[in-house]
Amino acid sequence: MNELNYISLIIMSLFYFFAGVSHFKNPVFFLKITPKWVIYPKTVNIIVGIIEILLAVGLLFQNTRSISASLIIALLILVFPANIRHSMISLNKKKNIGLTIMRLPLQGVLIYWAYSFI
Repeated sequence: MNELNYISLIIMSLFYFFAGVSHFKNPVFFLKITPKWVIYPKTVNIIVGIIEILLAVGLLFQNTRSISASLIIALLILVFPANIRHSMISLNKKKNIGLTIMRLPLQGVLIYWAYSFI
């Protein structure tokens, strides 16, 4: 792995680690954007936080990197409804509209980034 890929990997791992930790530090934010159809949203929030932390660590080891990257892609697809809901909330409140709308196509970039480590 060249130096640029290694730096990218570390940044990705840190990104998902801190995202996972934020599920515990600021659960209210995540619960607000959780779609209403999600059963047991508090439990789901905790599970997603744990998964993100585990996947972040998994990225760091060569023998778990590919599966971690694949599972990150699956996770990004699964949480996409929350991003849509967040955008809809922003549109209704007329706050942070640009950021939440930009976040939607950013999911594709994050998926591609994870795919680069499969």
